[in-house]
Amino acid sequence: MILVTGATGTIGSDVVRRLAARGEKVRALTRDPAKAQVPEGVETAVGHHRDRVSVEAAMAGVRAAFLVGMFGPEDSGHDRDLVAAAKAAGVRRIVKLSSIATGDPAVGPFGTWHLPGERAAQDSGLDWTILRPSAFASNTLAWAEAVRSGEPVPNTMGDGGQGVVDPRDVSEVAVRSLLGSGHEGRTYTLTGPEVLSAADQAAVLAEVLGRPVATRDLSSAEAAERLRAMGLSDGFIAGADQSREFIARGGNAVVTGEVAEVLGREPRTYRQWVQDHRQAFERP
Repeated sequence: MILVTGATGTIGSDVVRRLAARGEKVRALTRDPAKAQVPEGVETAVGHHRDRVSVEAAMAGVRAAFLVGMFGPEDSGHDRDLVAAAKAAGVRRIVKLSSIATGDPAVGPFGTWHLPGERAAQDSGLDWTILRPSAFASNTLAWAEAVRSGEPVPNTMGDGGQGVVDPRDVSEVAVRSLLGSGHEGRTYTLTGPEVLSAADQAAVLAEVLGRPVATRDLSSAEAAERLRAMGLSDGFIAGADQSREFIARGGNAVVTGEVAEVLGREPRTYRQWVQDHRQAFERP
């Protein structure tokens, strides 16, 4: 049995689908199993990463676990608890989803949020793998409404570029790490094949859609207001502001070969992701 926490999120849901397609026994941790869209045969467990009791119950009989427990600065303790619960339940292998530049002081607080969970994994005595993906290509789904209506898309990163990664590649690496050998004790920084700024991504969208896609730079205050409207905490907003400055200065302009190392092929491009998801941006 393989447990997937964060099983309804971008990466977790894809990990569930890929494991199920391989015929693996999968248990998906979700707050609302009735609403969770999981493949036939996937077991669901009621719970939440912040509820230690439910996590411990979900770990029963599990041999490997995909751990997603960090969504903001208030989650560091719960992230660490996921590892402790796995160890207590006799889980043998864990794969933790982290974030690029974790541990880099230049990132500001955002670079510290995953550290307790990473250190707990490294000190657990279990077979562990840590995944540090760069910015997801799917983040631009937040632009979809503006793109459909012909409005400029919001840019909070200035001219800073990132090694934008297709989340499907991250999920594939997670599955390989859960099932295969040779990934123990590895920390993979996962990126796409090229560094792209927000303007670069908008240009790709424009080419694929066949119509202009403009960008509009947001000030720090405007960016903070958008996050506040989404219900995010002041601590998250402050950390995100420093992270944006780091990216704008070019701090996240990183490309690695680690997707190719694990998967034996080149990572998908942002253009490929847009072509596969163009319907989200198409006008009715």
